[in-house]
Amino acid sequence: MNMFYRKAVSPLCLGAVLLGLVATSACSKKDKGSNSNTGGNTTGTVNTEDSLKYRMYRNMQVDFFDVNGAEDAPGYFWYKSVPSLNPYSSSYAKADDLLEAMKGYAINPATNSAYDRYSFLDRDSTISTQLQDGQVETTQAVTGDFGLEIAFAADKSGGVHTLVLYADKNSPAGKANLTRGVELTSINNITDFSSTTNRQSVIDAIYSSTTGVLTLKTKIVSTASGNGLGTTGSVTLNAAAYAINPILFDTIYNSNQGKVGYFVFYTFTNTYNSAGQPSLTKQLLDAEVTKLKTANVTNVIVDLRNNGGGSVATAEYLDSVLAPASAAGKVMYYTTYNDKLNANQGLGSQGEATNFSTTNMGVLPSLKNVFFVANEYTASAAELTINNLKPYYANMKLVADTNTYGKPVGFIGTRLQANINNKQTYLADLYAINFATHNALGNGDYYTGLVPDQKAIDYVDIAWGDPEDPALAGIMNYINNGSFSGGRLKTSTDIGTHRVRTAVLKAQSRNLRFNGMVDFRGAQKK
Repeated sequence: MNMFYRKAVSPLCLGAVLLGLVATSACSKKDKGSNSNTGGNTTGTVNTEDSLKYRMYRNMQVDFFDVNGAEDAPGYFWYKSVPSLNPYSSSYAKADDLLEAMKGYAINPATNSAYDRYSFLDRDSTISTQLQDGQVETTQAVTGDFGLEIAFAADKSGGVHTLVLYADKNSPAGKANLTRGVELTSINNITDFSSTTNRQSVIDAIYSSTTGVLTLKTKIVSTASGNGLGTTGSVTLNAAAYAINPILFDTIYNSNQGKVGYFVFYTFTNTYNSAGQPSLTKQLLDAEVTKLKTANVTNVIVDLRNNGGGSVATAEYLDSVLAPASAAGKVMYYTTYNDKLNANQGLGSQGEATNFSTTNMGVLPSLKNVFFVANEYTASAAELTINNLKPYYANMKLVADTNTYGKPVGFIGTRLQANINNKQTYLADLYAINFATHNALGNGDYYTGLVPDQKAIDYVDIAWGDPEDPALAGIMNYINNGSFSGGRLKTSTDIGTHRVRTAVLKAQSRNLRFNGMVDFRGAQKK
C-alpha cells in the first residue's frame, strides 16, 4: 500500500519518512518553503487547544496534504457526511469533543449507528512509540507498564474471578510467569471482585498506576501440559519499559495429516521501526517462520484472540508467509480512499491494489490450510490478515465465540503541529479514518465483524495450548477427522462450574494495547 509514496514523496526524503508519522519527516513541506504543515504562526488569543481543533478539522475536512492554497483534498473517509463546522466554536471545549461530533454524522444503515467508532487523538505519541517502534515507555505518571491484560469473569454460580488474559513475555508480568491460565486472587489486597467499585480500583491499579507497583496473589488454574494446577504464589510487579514481544505462545502438534503449527499473536507491532531497521517483531516472526518451515507443517493455526491490530505492514508480512505459492503476483487487498483522494491520485472506485510478491512465495511449501482463532476483540489489522487470505484457501476456517470486532478501515497517522508565538509546538497525533480495505474478491465492509465458520466458547481461564481449549480442540479434530464435532466444542451447560466467561462483565474492561489499523508508511503519503 504505497500509492501516495509513488505520487508525492521526493526520493530524497525516502530514508527519513519511510515509517514515520505524516508530519515527522526531516524533509517536511516546511523545509521546502511551506509553513502550512505547522499551521503558520499563531499569536494573540488562539491557544494550543484551538490550534489543535483547527489543524485536525482542516486535515479531515479540507486538505489532508496540507499544501498552501489547497482546499479540496479532505483526508477523512466520511468527509461528505460532516457539515461545515466552526472548529473554534465554544461548543467544543477540546479537540476531542469536536472529533466526537464529527464521528457521529456518517450513519451505517445496517446498524443505525455511526460508522466511525475508531478515530481518536493521541496526545503523547504513545501509539507511534508502541506500534511503530515496539517500545513501551510511559503510562500515566510512571515509566513503562506491567504488560498485563486482565478479564473479570463470572462462573455459572455467579462467582466473579479475575484472570490474566495475556502478559507480554518481555514485560514485568511476563517475566514473573504470569500468563493466560493464571487467576489473580488478590490485587493490591483487593480480594472481592463482585463490586463495580473494586473492579474499577483493580483497573486503575493495573492500567493507570500512579505508583508503578502492583502486589498480586496468584493461582494456576490451567496449563498446556496440565502440570502445576492449583499452585499458588505471590508476586510484586514494578512497572518498567520494555520491548514488545507480540508472540505469546507457540508449539508444534502432531496430527494424522502431518505437523500443525500453532502460535498466539497479540499485537501487530511494525516489522520495521522508525529508523527503517528490522524490528524485534520481524526478528521474532522470522524465527517463528523458521520453526514452522523446519517442522514441515501442513496446517497452521494463528490465534488472534484479543489482538486489536496495529501495523498494516505486519499484516502484509503474515499474509505473504501464509499464502500459497499460487498467490504470487496476485492481489492481496485493495485500499480505497474517499472520492477526492482517489481522484487526486488517479485511482478508480476500486482503489489501489497491493499485490503478493512475484518471488519468494510458498515459504511453507507443505502448507495445505490455515485456521484462525479470534474473539470479539480481534480487530482491524488482525481482521485484515484473515480477510486477505480468504480468496486463496477454499477451506480456511475462522473459529471464534462470536463475530470479530468489525473494523475494515484504517488510519494514516498524522502528527499535528503549529507555530504558536513563533515556536513550533507539537499538538497531537491524529488517527482519523482515511481508508477502507477489500480483499481480492472485493469482500470487505465487515463493520459488524467477520462471521466465524465455527463457534467455540472462549473460556478465559484456559491457558494457551491447553487441549481443553474448545477452539483449539475443535480445529485439531477438524484436521484429523474433517469435522469440528467431537473436539470438545462445549457449551455453557455441559462443563463444570469452574470454567468462567467474560460475557456478563465485559462492559467493565480495558485493552492494554491499541485497537486499530495504521499504515505507518503514512509519511510517504504526503
